Amino acid sequence: MVTIILQAFSQEVVSKETQTEKKTAKDSVLTETVKVTVGDEVFSIVENQDAVRIRLGDNGLTILESLEGGSKIMWEKYDDDPETFQEDDKEDQRRRSRNRFKGNWAGIEFGFNGYFTEDFSSVMPDDIYYMTLHSGKSNSFSINCVQQSLGFTRHFGLVTGLGFEWNNYRFDGNNNIEKDENGNIIELDPGVTLKKSRFKTLYLNIPLLLEVKIPADNNHFNVAAGLTGGVKLWSESKMVTDDDRKLQSNSDFSLSVLRWGTTARIGFGNFQLFGTYYFTPLFKPGKGPGGYDLYPVEIGFACTFNG
Repeated sequence: MVTIILQAFSQEVVSKETQTEKKTAKDSVLTETVKVTVGDEVFSIVENQDAVRIRLGDNGLTILESLEGGSKIMWEKYDDDPETFQEDDKEDQRRRSRNRFKGNWAGIEFGFNGYFTEDFSSVMPDDIYYMTLHSGKSNSFSINCVQQSLGFTRHFGLVTGLGFEWNNYRFDGNNNIEKDENGNIIELDPGVTLKKSRFKTLYLNIPLLLEVKIPADNNHFNVAAGLTGGVKLWSESKMVTDDDRKLQSNSDFSLSVLRWGTTARIGFGNFQLFGTYYFTPLFKPGKGPGGYDLYPVEIGFACTFNG
């Protein structure tokens, strides 16, 4: 009997020690925290003995475990509080703020274009009267299809991109232009009455702008200014006679292949007003009509896709 009692007591002690070891191991697992993060807090999972938190961007789910074995699911909106998985690192916060900056350039533009003489006059000299434009029908259209933003802060940064711009110069007289054997631009007299006469160009534009955003209600004002450059891709002249015959010429017209100028924009939300002046003459130096250099200018409005 003594032997049996001692064996039973020994088994009970071993059993209690085993349970204690299991409980200790279990507590160790429960108190362990597991965290998985993808990207810059774009997606994260945090698990401990109290809850499981799943976050995607600024939103997430919290699953609270109760002692009774049930669970409670809550939808949460996260802010910049470090307790909601934000890294308490000022440099990371500044970097995330810079990454949130988006400029206002990509989109479509419509404007009116013309050109100035060297003394900033839109009135053409008498000897090149044939270059006078119908200002209401001389227009431009642009598709700015690529944009890259580099934020210095959340509301201030650098903007660049790529865009295509079509310029339509509608002549006011019964004439057009052509290039002579020396490459100089001269008047083209069609010898018939014209219904329409215009000169068209296509450029690939590359801007470099500094933009400032001013928060207002749920939107923002934005002001941008900087430089813009372009590469000539195509040009043509087109005339329509009174009897609807079309006369067309595809030529380089001694146009400047590369151009650059200054531009400024102001707007609210995704609506912008802009103005551009080019320091490069429309035609190659010395090849312009009558030897004059004419400098393109544009004003118009834009609807941007982001910002």
